[in-house]
Amino acid sequence: MPDNRTLTRFFIPLAIQAASQALSYPLVAMVASRGPGGPLNLAGLAQASTVMFFLGMIAISSVTTGMVYAKTREGYQRFRKVTLFTGLGVIAIQACLCIPALSHLLFGRLIGLPPSIEQPAYTTFAISIPLQFLFFLRIPYFVVMYIGKATAKASLATIARILLTALLSWLFCTLERVGPIWAVVCLTIPVAMEVLFSRIFAAPFLKSLKSCPEDPPGAKEIFYFNLPLSVGGYFLSASAIILAGFIARSPEPDRILPVYYLALGLANPVAFAATRIQTIVLAFPPQSSKDNRTFRFCLTAGAVLGILPLIFILPGLAEFYFIKLQKLGAQDLHLVRMTVLSLIFFPLSVAIRAQSEGLAAWTKKPITVLTGHAMFMGTIIATGFTLLYLGAPGQLIGPLGLTLGSLSSSATMRILLDRGEESAIPVGQTTTSIGQIR
Repeated sequence: MPDNRTLTRFFIPLAIQAASQALSYPLVAMVASRGPGGPLNLAGLAQASTVMFFLGMIAISSVTTGMVYAKTREGYQRFRKVTLFTGLGVIAIQACLCIPALSHLLFGRLIGLPPSIEQPAYTTFAISIPLQFLFFLRIPYFVVMYIGKATAKASLATIARILLTALLSWLFCTLERVGPIWAVVCLTIPVAMEVLFSRIFAAPFLKSLKSCPEDPPGAKEIFYFNLPLSVGGYFLSASAIILAGFIARSPEPDRILPVYYLALGLANPVAFAATRIQTIVLAFPPQSSKDNRTFRFCLTAGAVLGILPLIFILPGLAEFYFIKLQKLGAQDLHLVRMTVLSLIFFPLSVAIRAQSEGLAAWTKKPITVLTGHAMFMGTIIATGFTLLYLGAPGQLIGPLGLTLGSLSSSATMRILLDRGEESAIPVGQTTTSIGQIR
C-alpha cells in the first residue's frame, strides 16, 4: 500500500509537466502585451486560446482513453489513427470559425468582447491553427511513456519547451517583435520542438509494445469510449467562455478582463497540475470503500498548489511582474492582487474534482464524469447570473464560479458513484487493467 511519500514522488513529475504546459501563456503574455494594444492584446490572446482549447478539448480526454487502449502495438496504432483524424477534424472547424462573419458572431456577439479585444482575439485564433494540430500530434507519444511509467522522461520534453518559450519571449521583446501574432509564433515553435523530443523519448517504449493476442480494439470502439469523456471536457471548456461573457458584461470590461486573465495566468498552471490527481487514482486505485488515501493526498496537494501563486502578489515582485513585465497599469495593481487572492481555493477545488473523476474512470463510468461536468457548467451559469444581478465586481465572478463549479461537480460525481446507478462500460481486450496503469 503506497504511502504519501510514494504518491508524492509519482505526482511531482506529472504536476511539473502539467504546470509547465500552462506556464507557456504567462511567458508569452509579455510579448502580446508589449504590442500597440497593451494588455488588451493579452485579453484577446487569452480569449482566443480559450476558444481554441474548447475545440481541442477532446485531446485532453484522449490521454485517458489511450492509457486504456494503447497498451499493445495494434491498439496503439489504432489509437494514434483516431487521435490524428480527430485533430484534422478540429482544425477544420477552427478554420471555418475564422471566416470574418462567423468570427464576429463568436467573439463580438456571443462572447460579447469589446472591439478593442475582439480584433486581437480573431487574429490569434486564426494563426493558431498549426499550434492546435501540434497538440494532437504529441498525445500518442505522451500516452506510451505514461504506460511505460516514464513520467519523468515525459516531463523533460515539456520542460524543454518551456525553457525555449522563455528564451523566445525574451528574444522577441528584445528585438521588438511584439503583439498577438508574435505571441502565437512564440508558442508554436517550442510546441513543435516538444513533439519532436517526445517522439524521440517515446521510441524505446513503442518498440517494446507487444502484439495483441486477441482481436485488437477497433477505431470505432476507441472513439465511442472517448466520446462521453470528451463531451464532459467540452462542458468545462465552454464554462470558461461563458465566464468571460459574464465578466465582459460587468462594469469596465476593458479594465477587468486583462486583470482577470493576468491573475488566471498564475492560477491556471497550478490548477492544471491539480488535474493530475486523476492519474494518481488510476495508478493507485482504492483497495476498499474505506480507502481514502488519494482523497487525503488531493487535499494536501490542492492546498499547497493554491498557495503558490500568492508569491507573485508580494511587494516588489508584484510590481516587477505585473507592471514591468506585463505592462499592467499601476492603478490596477490592487485589482489583480484581489483577483489572485480570490483564486486561492481554485486549485484545491480542482484537485477534489480530479480525484472524483479518477474514481469514475477507474470504475469505467464515463457518464458519471459527463454528468459532473454538466453540473460544473450549470453552476458557472447560475453563479454568473447571480453575481451580475447582485452587482459583484467582475474580477470576482471568475474565481467564485470556477471554485463553486468544481466543488459541485465533485459532489455530483460522488453521489452517483455511491448510488452505483451507472453500469460500467465494457472495454476490449487490453494487456493491463486500468487499475494497474503506470
